[in-house]
Amino acid sequence: MLALQSRPITDHDMVRMRQWLAGEYQALVIVSPTAAASGLAVWQALECEYHVQQSQESGDERKEAELQDLRAPSHLIAVGEATATVLNDTNIRASNYQVLQPSVANNEGMLAMPEIDRLQAGDKLLIWRGLGGRRLLVDTLQARGVHIDSIAWYERKMPVEASRQYQQWLQEFSTYCSSQNIALSEPPKPIVVISSGAAFEHWTSIVQDARDEAITLELSDFEYVVLGERLANMIAAQQLSYWRVENLAPETILAAIKVQPQFT
Repeated sequence: MLALQSRPITDHDMVRMRQWLAGEYQALVIVSPTAAASGLAVWQALECEYHVQQSQESGDERKEAELQDLRAPSHLIAVGEATATVLNDTNIRASNYQVLQPSVANNEGMLAMPEIDRLQAGDKLLIWRGLGGRRLLVDTLQARGVHIDSIAWYERKMPVEASRQYQQWLQEFSTYCSSQNIALSEPPKPIVVISSGAAFEHWTSIVQDARDEAITLELSDFEYVVLGERLANMIAAQQLSYWRVENLAPETILAAIKVQPQFT
């Protein structure tokens, strides 16, 4: 239910990047592989700009120096294994700061990290992210007096084909129920995996917009696997059945469905 669309890089974003490289932030949180790739591209461009200003080397030599001299000025905290992989595949010198990960890849996991837990009034944190999200982390640290800045490298859009694909799925689901002699008034509940608040909002819109079709299902006709506490609270507020997980690894999702009791 999500398509990621790049956002234009603003002068404000570049100011934040230069401030981070100047050592004005105690930590940098990178929330996704897309945010990591976007931020790294700008980081490398700024390093290249610095080398151009500092030397008269050839372009190829500048590029090599640029890739070898990515020295992180603060802690780098990657949310999720895929995000960490993007960062670790780049030549960031480990003599400065290594890429760190929370034990659980969500807001609560980050808040429990010593590098985040020790932040206090007057400290500064930068977040590379998409537009919106991570409110628990931001609200908790701001209440502590920590200054939070962020760069939104992308935004989440509903895929153009999402509605058509849902209609196609409805037809296939109806055909399946008919072939199994299952009454559409009492069908099995399909399971939907929800990874973010934006994804659930898009899903809600698609399901509600399809009510005028010959075959209709309500939100309550599905069961949900949701990521983290915030999403679980969102689903519970609508009195929907769900399983809560702390990561979206396939084995985690399957284990939750098979073993964990379902919440309603």
